[in-house]
Amino acid sequence: MVYQGTNSLSYPELNDVFDHLMVKMDQGIRVIDTDENLIIYNDKMREIESMTYEDFNNKGMMDVFLFEHERDSRLLQAIKQGVETREKKQHYTNSRGKNITTINEIFPIYSGGRIVAAAEIAKDVTRMEKLVRENQKKTDNGLFTFDQIIGHSAEITGVVQNAKRATRTSSSVLIVGETGTGKELFAQSIHSESERAGQPFVSQNCAALPETLIEGILFGTVKGAFTGASERAGLFEKAEGGTLLLDEINSLPVALQAKLLRVLQEKKVTRLGSHKEQSINVRIIATMNKEPAEAIQNNELREDLFYRIGVVTLYVPALRERKTDIEPLVETFLEKYNRVFQMDVNRISPAVKTRLESYHWPGNIRELEHVIEGAMNLMLDEEVIEESHLPDHFRKRTDLLETGGRERSGLDGTSSQEGSLKERLLEMEFALIKEALHQSGGNVMQAAKELGISRQSLQYRMSKFHL
Repeated sequence: MVYQGTNSLSYPELNDVFDHLMVKMDQGIRVIDTDENLIIYNDKMREIESMTYEDFNNKGMMDVFLFEHERDSRLLQAIKQGVETREKKQHYTNSRGKNITTINEIFPIYSGGRIVAAAEIAKDVTRMEKLVRENQKKTDNGLFTFDQIIGHSAEITGVVQNAKRATRTSSSVLIVGETGTGKELFAQSIHSESERAGQPFVSQNCAALPETLIEGILFGTVKGAFTGASERAGLFEKAEGGTLLLDEINSLPVALQAKLLRVLQEKKVTRLGSHKEQSINVRIIATMNKEPAEAIQNNELREDLFYRIGVVTLYVPALRERKTDIEPLVETFLEKYNRVFQMDVNRISPAVKTRLESYHWPGNIRELEHVIEGAMNLMLDEEVIEESHLPDHFRKRTDLLETGGRERSGLDGTSSQEGSLKERLLEMEFALIKEALHQSGGNVMQAAKELGISRQSLQYRMSKFHL
């Protein structure tokens, strides 16, 4: 009902009053018509979603937000079906990959007995939800879960989906990916969402184990097994009922890999210096930062051990292969270090965004996080990260790419700038495989023969490059 009393305000003045109310309200308001055009989209709603009116130009709600079905959008249900929602929580994602959580009131608006619009009144609880989840994780076991894997690119979501499927069983999992891509995050997430979640999660970097002590550390020791040896449980016993993560498993001596294989096959472990076998119930997750076929060929990984641990093999993509995820990753790191440093940095400048997206990221996500942390260390009261805040070493590298780097073909077929030797070799490998597959009409066996490698090796490389 519109108030019909007398007042001294003209229509333009009443319009200004309305606009002022929309700006000052602490709740997000969105109103759309039956064609899904925005009628009202106030400042608070734009802040909640980190979007503008321009993001909705000639786009429907399904184009702007990453809903799988129309039924997932309560606003569309209101405008099309007349469904009303009261004080309900909703999780959704905008087209930039930002995760949003709100408590909504959504209702259709009628005129002349028909629906002419639908309104949404939203309270932002995104940060509160995130803090609750983080506190809950700390209370439980302090391990990562899948909702902490940031990114909505096809490259990363495919790996997440396969990893989630692996939570249903206790089969061994091998996670392959470059340093800094988040392999342990995936390993912890698989454990956290499996039936073993309440049991131990034990992690060991095999490359950090001294070769003279490694067997005792893995399998345990009895007193007198060697000089100074004491009665001590090994990693398998410590992980009983849970998960044992063996990071960089190809760093284990080949002789020890044979003993590890026997333990996995027989599900029994014998402490060093003892003859007594002990049954174990442990799930193995292993990681590698190089391709398994290459490690097997170089005698760094036993082929029979690979078949045992690689029942499920996941390839985590490098950051340069999923650059659309840089923006949500940056938002996550800004939130993290805002809490740590008690700052209020809310975004990066367009120039910084260009640098981040043009860089080849040899250190992957870990390197990106260090760049953001380093930049925030150089800030005072500023709210925007500018180029001047970036760490010197990063600015120098990206300056070189912009001014002196020689252009060359990237992994995605587009032109990129000269990077590390490792990246250039990867790009050459990608180009050769792609050409061989093209020449063979997609026949993997024929392409492998042309390249002078085994069919299995080519399949691993194709999986790595998502071919």
